[in-house]
This record gives sequence, C-alpha cells and structure tokens, in this order.
Amino acid sequence: MQSNDLQTTRNNPSVFSRSFRVAAWLGWQIESNWTDPFLFAIYSIIKPLAGAAILVVMYSVITNGNFADPIFTYIYLGNAFYLYVGAVMSGISWAVLDDREHYKTLKYMYVAPINIPAYLIGRGVAKFLVGSISVFITIVFGVLFLHVDVDPAAIIWPLFIISLAIGVVMLAMMGLILAGVSLLIVNHVWFIGDAVAGALFLFSGAIFPLEVLPVWLQPLGYINPITYWLELLRRAMVGSVAEAFPTFQNLSNQQLLGILIGLTIIFGIIARFLFRYCEHVAQERGLIDMVTNY
Repeated sequence: MQSNDLQTTRNNPSVFSRSFRVAAWLGWQIESNWTDPFLFAIYSIIKPLAGAAILVVMYSVITNGNFADPIFTYIYLGNAFYLYVGAVMSGISWAVLDDREHYKTLKYMYVAPINIPAYLIGRGVAKFLVGSISVFITIVFGVLFLHVDVDPAAIIWPLFIISLAIGVVMLAMMGLILAGVSLLIVNHVWFIGDAVAGALFLFSGAIFPLEVLPVWLQPLGYINPITYWLELLRRAMVGSVAEAFPTFQNLSNQQLLGILIGLTIIFGIIARFLFRYCEHVAQERGLIDMVTNY
C-alpha cells in the first residue's frame, strides 16, 4: 500500500473508531492479566489508599488531626482526582515505549492501516479505568473515615460529568504530546508521564491554592488547564467549600468551564501538530523500530 493511500485509510473515521476500540481492549488485557482477579482487586484497593495515607499523615501532623476543617475536604478531593492525571498521561505515553521496546510491535503498526493517535489514546483507556477505581475508593474512604464532606444528593451532577469528560479529553491531549516526545527518546525515561504529572502537581492547586506559590510561579498555575479542571470538580462536589477559597472566587462555573474548554482546544491543536512532527522525525531517524533498552 502506498504511503499516501495508507495515510488516507488511517484518517477514515471507521479506522479511527476501530483503532481506538481494539486498543482499549488490548490495554485492559495488559493492565489486568498480570495476576488473578482477586489479587488484582486487592491491589486496586490498597494502592490508592496507600497514596492517600501519605497526605492524611502529613495533614494530621500539621493540623493535629483537624479533619473536620473544610480545607481538608478541599485538599483531599484535589489529591484524589489528580490520580487521573498520572494515569491518563502515563498510559498514553508509556504505550509508545511498551510497544517499541517490550513487545517490539510499533514498527508493524506503522505499516498497518491503524490510526496511531487513536490507538495510543485507546491504550490510555485502561489506565483511565484503573484510575477511576482508585479515585472512587479514595473518595469513599475519605467520606466514611476522614470526615470528607461529600453529600451525593448535593453534588451538581451535570457539572461534574461535563467537567470530568472535558478534563479526560484534555489529559488525553497532554498524553499525546508526551507520546510524541516518547517517540524521540530512549527507554531510560519510561517515567516521563509520571515525571510531568508530578511537576504539574505543584502548579495545579491540587493540595493548596495557587496563592501559596511565589508570585513569579503563579502564572504557571493559571495557564495549566488541570487547575481549572480540579476547581470545577470540587465545585460540583462540594461547592460551598471550593468557592470559599480565593483563587477563582470571582469566576463563575460557566467562566471556568469556558476557560477549560478553550485550553483543551489549544492543547488539542498542539498535540496534533507536535505528534505529527515527532512522528516524522522519528521515521526519518529510524527510531520507530529501534530498541534502546539493554
């Protein structure tokens, strides 16, 4: 098949849909088949609780265990939903290294009628599902045992669902940017998704308002779409608590949603062109079929 014909085939909506669906199924098989279902369930429960325990211990030491303070709910929910950031971005970017270095199948995908971006985003679906389990367990544990003030009847469900959906698309675009960069790097930096998520953690308002940062660092938080996403999720779940914090108290939910949509579109455009550029450079340098591990 000629390269132009192959590119035309890849851009076909049916090929895009098929690539996404098959990759999502494949990603789930890879994520869940490393052990039996019982151990996988235990792991899915213990892992998020262990992560939340670090935050709980730190907060307890600083405040002498004042979990009834509204700021704890603010911090706890931000930390819980931030689990999605590392999961989605790592799931998409890691798929490049996994298929190139471990399974050695990436080179075959580039000569097959597969939409590569759709395939990579599909691979991230498994991480999103595992992340969803972790987020749910973390929040339920907080509500039951740590006085996290979440009332299901008071949640603004339309705002929550819309914000979550837009945020996942935004994280997928950021993951696709990292996937493009991963095409040009060696296996030693397999942690790129987690590293970027960890760096953005400080500039997203996940566990403290942006006002805590030095003035010269605060702009990094205001151009970070994750900041607005977390704020919307908090307002949807505990509006009275979230709106009491100063960062976005002058912005309505609609304004925050508009900003999030705008930044998601911008990152989508960047992801599209940057991935194509990195893909072209990787093909020119012969990096698609290069195994860089030892």
